[in-house]
Amino acid sequence: MKSPAPYTVINALNEAQVLELHALYQGEWWTAGRTLEDVRTMLEHTDLVFGVIASDSAKLLAFARVLTDRVYKAFLYDVIVHPDCRAAGVGTFLVRHIMEHPVLSKVRHFELYCLPERVPFYERHGFSCGIGKPVLMRRTSGAAPDQE
Repeated sequence: MKSPAPYTVINALNEAQVLELHALYQGEWWTAGRTLEDVRTMLEHTDLVFGVIASDSAKLLAFARVLTDRVYKAFLYDVIVHPDCRAAGVGTFLVRHIMEHPVLSKVRHFELYCLPERVPFYERHGFSCGIGKPVLMRRTSGAAPDQE
């Protein structure tokens, strides 16, 4: 895919960009506390990685990742934009690129979760909250099942 200036999409992060991603994570309540080691492991085992850099620099401006079976489901995780680049179209550029990616463009269901204030952003990209009765469930590592 051809990227319009001034942004370029990359599908692997170099060491400096891994450190920049880790620093971005530390600035958000939902990712603060992720260790550098865990971020490296996550990157190694993620199906598709998307970074946005300035065309004239390798600085990481935005990031997202996707886990997918490439047919039925794709789950978008960790959409994050550098604070200096927010409200400048970088997030829209990133999400559009992901939706048009050749591996993902034919996946039946693309899913994500977000805070209520981010819903309008994702609705502009075709996401909907009206999916019926599914409920997000979570089991935290180390949580013991109820003993009855």
